[in-house]
Amino acid sequence: MLAAALVIGLAAPASAEKFDLSTLSCKQFLASSKDDITITLAWLDAYYRDEDDPPIIDTERLEANTKKLAQYCSENPNVGVITAADKLFD
Repeated sequence: MLAAALVIGLAAPASAEKFDLSTLSCKQFLASSKDDITITLAWLDAYYRDEDDPPIIDTERLEANTKKLAQYCSENPNVGVITAADKLFD
């Protein structure tokens, strides 16, 4: 039964949404769905890691960075998310 559910789930069309982080403003980011915010934060976490960092998700670091970005974006809604992340995480 589980195998059938997996096959059906894999056959279902995936969401074709694309995220262009180079044009996403802080205001748009904060207004995004929880799922979109989570995807964006996970991508940013990976993007700002060093090439030699181990493949470990540090939830404490991710939570701290999330709070920093949310604070910065709420104070600077017209700034781009990448610009904000460069300032905070680079």
